[in-house]
Amino acid sequence: MAKEILSHFLIPAHEILDESSAQAILMKYGVGRSKLPKIMKHDPGLPDGAKIGDIIKITRKSKTAGSAPYYRVVVE
Repeated sequence: MAKEILSHFLIPAHEILDESSAQAILMKYGVGRSKLPKIMKHDPGLPDGAKIGDIIKITRKSKTAGSAPYYRVVVE
């Protein structure tokens, strides 16, 4: 069922950041993982292989910017 959800046109793209990209985002915004918004481990929109502590990049469409990235950390 998760694959069906992820392919729906209203669901923005979700991707797991590798550790170097995750560290770059944390440094860019000057925060730790605990300060990022959360996403539950069992959320049906998570990509396969996401585990607790991973940072997920969600790319949403934006009328003003074209697209806008949002970041969430996976929690229990």
